[in-house]
Amino acid sequence: MDTLHIVQQARPLPDGFLEALRERFGERCSTAQAVREHHGRDESPYPAMPPDAVVFARDVDEVAWVARHCHDHGVALIPYGAGSSLEGHLLAVQGGVCLDLSGMNRIVAVHAEDFTATVQAGVTRKQLNESLRETGLFFPIDPGADASLGGMAATRASGTNAVRYGTMRENVMSLKVVTADGRVIETASRARKSSAGYDLTRLFVGSEGTLGVIVEVTVRLYPQPEAVSAAICNFPDLGAAVDSVIEVIQTGVPVARIEFMDAHAVRATNRYSHLSLRESPLLLFEFHGSPASVREQAESVQAIAREHGGQDFEWADRPEDRSRLWTARHNAYFAGLQLRPGCRSSTTDVCVPISRLAECVGETARELDRASFPYTIVGHVGDGNFHVLMLLDPDNPDEWAESEQLNQRLVARAIAMQGTCTGEHGVGLHKQAFMRAEHGQDALDVMAALKAALDPRNVLNPGKILPPATA
Repeated sequence: MDTLHIVQQARPLPDGFLEALRERFGERCSTAQAVREHHGRDESPYPAMPPDAVVFARDVDEVAWVARHCHDHGVALIPYGAGSSLEGHLLAVQGGVCLDLSGMNRIVAVHAEDFTATVQAGVTRKQLNESLRETGLFFPIDPGADASLGGMAATRASGTNAVRYGTMRENVMSLKVVTADGRVIETASRARKSSAGYDLTRLFVGSEGTLGVIVEVTVRLYPQPEAVSAAICNFPDLGAAVDSVIEVIQTGVPVARIEFMDAHAVRATNRYSHLSLRESPLLLFEFHGSPASVREQAESVQAIAREHGGQDFEWADRPEDRSRLWTARHNAYFAGLQLRPGCRSSTTDVCVPISRLAECVGETARELDRASFPYTIVGHVGDGNFHVLMLLDPDNPDEWAESEQLNQRLVARAIAMQGTCTGEHGVGLHKQAFMRAEHGQDALDVMAALKAALDPRNVLNPGKILPPATA
């Protein structure tokens, strides 16, 4: 199963197509090689697959115009946010137009009394939280990268806070979407619940730009916690750390974040972020609530950790210390790359039921220990999700083949445990080959029927999510 060697097969553009784009958008339609190359790559292991043109949209009407133009001429259209995806989501496998939404970065409305905010698709999570600073509210979904809210909705992103606050699936209330043929629809109202019709919001959340172009997102907000405290706990081995997580979740302690780093990741983080963490498997905890509830949560978790050989907590109570700690965790990807200068990475993630987490992580680590290249494991283990970063010689095809075999065995292991091939990264190109094993052919046929109904000319981010035989 060779999932890396995908060749770009660009469709020829119809006569006059580019001229119409240039007439409509002027300098905001670019065919410059550097711009196209930039928009034809992400953080995945694939080579660049540039689009034929990049259009920088400013409003919904412009998005709708581009969608109609591409639909009428059968030209591929790939929405683009911050370019931080990891599985080849935005590569132009059939050429076409990349629609850059980063300029649509206006916060439309904040309804503090309803705990909601409506933003354009190009607004990033940091931008939103900065604007909420004076309201006492915040948006908790934190995938690490300063991703756009439109992209986060399209990939059903989650992150370090998901164990308490959920993922984008639970926190998107409504979307404004441009359909393949240029219509503009609202998927829901701002009401907290509704029984009216199909749940179109959930249909588009996680669709990776294959069913429509998300142009506005209405999200849930939460009160800033009265007290926040973070702690680090080192363990003698990987199994002890993961077993602690399982017991914490099963006892119902409402921890806001539980992050895992193996010894390799800790070592890389120390070097990259100039920290002095003990280089053994560790858990990073964050507790939210009143001062009394934070103290009670911490005491409960510390007791569980000790039962599994965990050391006494090292605390980060000051905001600047917490910020430095979580910044270092979010930079674990870049830190890992420094373990092997000049390398390229192949990253993968899976998610399993919490009761199978220790088994899945343990078997994966034992396989990776026998690999011919370095690796790190980090994870949002509070919800059963972990990530593997494999550091590969870009000029060594044997290492790439070995990494793909390890990825395939990891995914097969997770699916056999009633887990999923991706808990956070999304499908894109790299996880397509596993969709049939996870969902079955009948479910894929239903997905293909939805795609055909909403995008009959297959212009929206073609070649993604569904295996080629199904799409």
